[in-house]
Amino acid sequence: MRVPRHCEPAKQSMTLSPSLRGTKQSRKYYNTLFITGLLRKIAMTKTSKDEAIQSSVLCPSLRRMKQSSLTIFMKKKISPIGVFDSGYGGLTILDHICKQLSEYDYIYFGDNARAPYGTRSFEIVYQFTRQAVLRLFDEGCPLVILACNTASAKALRTIQQNDLPASYPHHRVLGVIRPTVEALHSISLTRHIGILGTTGTISSESYTLEITKLFPDMTVVGEACPMWAPLVENSEYDSEGADYFVKKNIRNLFALDPQIDTVVLGCTHYPLLEAKIRKYLPQGVTLVSQGHLVADSLKDYLLRHSEMNIRLSKSGTCRFLTTEAKEKFTESASIFLNQAVQVEQIFL
Repeated sequence: MRVPRHCEPAKQSMTLSPSLRGTKQSRKYYNTLFITGLLRKIAMTKTSKDEAIQSSVLCPSLRRMKQSSLTIFMKKKISPIGVFDSGYGGLTILDHICKQLSEYDYIYFGDNARAPYGTRSFEIVYQFTRQAVLRLFDEGCPLVILACNTASAKALRTIQQNDLPASYPHHRVLGVIRPTVEALHSISLTRHIGILGTTGTISSESYTLEITKLFPDMTVVGEACPMWAPLVENSEYDSEGADYFVKKNIRNLFALDPQIDTVVLGCTHYPLLEAKIRKYLPQGVTLVSQGHLVADSLKDYLLRHSEMNIRLSKSGTCRFLTTEAKEKFTESASIFLNQAVQVEQIFL
């Protein structure tokens, strides 16, 4: 039965159940709503601004406030790109990435207290790398770059195939080997490639497998250079001792294959030795460093994956984390970046 207009209750923001319309219960119900709303408004005027934000679920008018007026009370969410290395060499990758993609936010994490990874077993490198990646996920990074050839060689595949699908299906972890390998097709004329890397990277044969998979016509040989990274990290990369080891390892590499016309620096520390390496390379040999190749590859990845790009924050900031003492990291990082940095020490 239709209720006469003069008997209808005042309009409210909530619709009453049909079974209650036009009854005494409906008038009682609306009176209750009115009194409850009035009490909430009175209570709201007595709360602090922080309490008001916490109570916004009870107050629709607060939910309609402009976002800008809430920023002083709410911490802005940052979703940076994570860059990980066992040591300091990844800073050479970070430097190139920041120059190409300066608008993004970054967190660089160096597991410097447990470096080097180069001589460690596959299982240990995987466990250490996984811990670091998970820490960067916890810091808000949806995308992590393993700026470490050893970690890329020994841990990346397991993380991508096992850990991400099982626990982090919307996160991504990328390495530095694939972008480097993809560039070789347009560089080498003889199709003979030499790799200079840590013991771990060379023994994993990751470069050989990746290159021959993409370019079956190429021949690949590698030379382990176990002293090069320590020389760099101990600021001895410009010493006479560095000359001895660089000359020795390059001689060994070309003894394995004199037809090599392209040499890959398969460790992110090695760019600091580039002047000495070029000094002992045979004439006409092309030296491939990874920094700009990884930066180019990341830029292309973000263009192709808009769903990831839109998740990343873009404020142009960079944080630095280390498992080493802050003073030690700051001193060593300045060698790679030519500037002082502020760093936070963390424990895994």
